[in-house]
Amino acid sequence: MTSTAVTHIASLVTNDPSLGNGTPLGLIHDAAVVIEGDRVVWTGESSKAPATDNVLDAAGRAVVPGFVDSHSHLVFAGDRTEEFNARMSGQPYRAGGIRTTVAATRAASDDELSANVARYLAEALRQGTTTLETKSGYGLTVEDEARALRIAGRHTDEVTYLGAHIVSPDYADDPAGYVDLVTGPMLEACAPHARWIDVFCEQGAFDGDQARAVLTAGRAKGLHPRIHANQLSHGPGVRLAVELDAASADHCTHLTDADVDALGQGNTVATLLPGAEFSTRADWPDARRLLDAGATVALSTDCNPGSSFTSSVPFCIALAVRDMGMTPDEAIWSATAGGAAALRRTDIGRIAPGARADLVLLDAPSHVHLAYRPGVPLVSAVWRGGRRVV
Repeated sequence: MTSTAVTHIASLVTNDPSLGNGTPLGLIHDAAVVIEGDRVVWTGESSKAPATDNVLDAAGRAVVPGFVDSHSHLVFAGDRTEEFNARMSGQPYRAGGIRTTVAATRAASDDELSANVARYLAEALRQGTTTLETKSGYGLTVEDEARALRIAGRHTDEVTYLGAHIVSPDYADDPAGYVDLVTGPMLEACAPHARWIDVFCEQGAFDGDQARAVLTAGRAKGLHPRIHANQLSHGPGVRLAVELDAASADHCTHLTDADVDALGQGNTVATLLPGAEFSTRADWPDARRLLDAGATVALSTDCNPGSSFTSSVPFCIALAVRDMGMTPDEAIWSATAGGAAALRRTDIGRIAPGARADLVLLDAPSHVHLAYRPGVPLVSAVWRGGRRVV
């Protein structure tokens, strides 16, 4: 097993306070990282780095953990440019636009869908994303949801069953019947191919009782719950997530004080998706309010063809700093360690001995440049599992 040292790192984000300056980022200046196989085995000051088989000189650039994108919808076909154009011309966003993608996805072949997933994963990787969760939800039949999960599983281990994305057009007059399908035959077919179960708890999608039925049925089949909550309006989603110990409540745009308190006191991560607000001209989530209440916050892209067609975590970091009340330090933590927490993972989202060697070398001296220089392609190199992939 060969070893590699990345040396002369101007600023290393470890996300381990015990390794660095005592802050949540665990910053080490003039640092080095040693990788053996797929793991980090040493971090510290560059002058103290042990001998290794290979050395890469970072030449005064920053290194951060690989981004952990814990919320995306990549198994789809088709395009919703016209919907976006209309929305940017003054028409409001409605959840029903999902039906357009459902029709295109059902008509696409397995190879077409798999190629799309691979394309967007490669796009995200070039921007520093080394772990990415993705969902079904654009099939809404037993067969199409199961094939979406099989396809997703070819590309990532973080696969989520989202049969309860919207009520299928086939059940437009029988929402209760569709919930029975999602919690019955569809769940039976999909559970073997997923780690997570999700539901869109929102006006126009599923109410609190329906969401509870979906998540509890999934949990009984060994799937861990997460939830689309409080995106378009106030609702029961956040508190249901905390009650059921969901790994994350995603969106969290419209929150009451009780919602914020629940997230601050529970184990559920508040995953914020600023790309959705950017693309729909909606109100921004108040990250400051959540952080001040003690909630764990993650940042993710929500990459999907309708409401957030971006795969760029750096873009979302810049939005979170500019428009959601986060500091650059908080935003980089949320896009790495926060995303790992939303997936209940301890092996990613940090650069510390024993962690998976997922590293991003920035063409900048500090992680702050991700927000300071928005839109600039700062990712210079990426390692995933100890192998350089960019």
